[in-house]
Amino acid sequence: MKTFSISDIGKNREMNQDYVYTSENAVGNLPNLFIVADGMGGHKAGEFASKFTVETIVESVRTNEQKEPVRIIEEAIQTANRELIQKARQDETMTGMGTTVVVVTVIGDKAFVANVGDSRMYVIGKEITQVTRDHSLVEEMVRMGELAKDAAKDHPDKNIITRAVGAAQDVDVDFFEVELYPQDYILMCSDGLTNMVEDEDIRRIVQSQRDVAERVEKLVETANDHGGQDNITVVVIEPF
Repeated sequence: MKTFSISDIGKNREMNQDYVYTSENAVGNLPNLFIVADGMGGHKAGEFASKFTVETIVESVRTNEQKEPVRIIEEAIQTANRELIQKARQDETMTGMGTTVVVVTVIGDKAFVANVGDSRMYVIGKEITQVTRDHSLVEEMVRMGELAKDAAKDHPDKNIITRAVGAAQDVDVDFFEVELYPQDYILMCSDGLTNMVEDEDIRRIVQSQRDVAERVEKLVETANDHGGQDNITVVVIEPF
């Protein structure tokens, strides 16, 4: 396994509210662990929300004695959600903060994936496939047939998410189990990448670079070249 990650402030933001964690080594009973979070909230609240959530998830995974990966990750996200809400209650400047999160662990030839919000996980082989489902107002409109998919990218409400860690007492987490094949890459990212770079261009960049670091660096560079309107976090994993 080879991995590389970058979290970049972009060109338009005063602070980076994204947070990334990667470990190719075991964390608790998971053989590896990768997390991307994109925080939201007032001054520094989003920055705090993403970092606190990721650190709480990692600690929960580390101390969880269960064996089943989905249960381990589910409990970690629920724990982070409860503790983030408690933090917001203790400090009025943190009221309303929350964060997206996408969590991945690779076990053998399978990836176990969890997501809340609109940060994404893709598998890139001969094609690019978005595994996670965006929990956003615009995506709900697309699913309901109220908005064409081509129009979603430039919709004025594209940044409104319908689920977030810290938004409700119990957070609804989506889980996916994906079979991986030789030559597949896993890409995790915040919407600072996907709002700036089309999926097909992401696939082309990932497949045209020499190594995992260059793949990530070129994706971040391209997002910034296209305007860098948000924080940009990218993780690329070569599972085999």
